Amino acid sequence: MTIFVVEDSSLLRERLIRTLNTLKQVKVSGFSDTAEDAIQQIREQKPDAVILDIRLRVGNGFQVLQACKIAGKPPLVIVLTNFAYPQYRKKYMEAGADFFLDKSNEFDQVVVVLNQYLDKTRAENQQLDA
Repeated sequence: MTIFVVEDSSLLRERLIRTLNTLKQVKVSGFSDTAEDAIQQIREQKPDAVILDIRLRVGNGFQVLQACKIAGKPPLVIVLTNFAYPQYRKKYMEAGADFFLDKSNEFDQVVVVLNQYLDKTRAENQQLDA
C-alpha cells in the first residue's frame, strides 16, 4: 500500500512518516505541504491512500480532497487535523473523506485504520482468487 502525506507541520509530518514506516505493507510515496503540489503529486503517483491535513502552508485540504475524489479510482482519504470541529467533519465526510481524525487524541488511530483497510483489502483479494 502506498501512502501520500499532506501535512504542513514538518515535525508532525516526520512523526507520521516514522509511524507509517513501521508498518510492513506500507510505503510512504511522498509528501507535500501545499495543496497545488499535493494534487499534482497525487495525480502522478496514484497512491492507495492519502493522509490529509485541513490547513496547509498554501491552499487547504478541501482542495486536495476534491481533486482526489474526481479521479477514476480515488484513494482512501484519512483527514488528520487539529481542527476536528463538527462543521469541518461534516463538510469533509460529505465530500468523500473516508475517515476524519483529531490529531490531539486520535493520532494513533491512523495505524488502526490502515491495518483494518489492509485486512479488508486482503480478504477481498482472497475472495477474488477463490
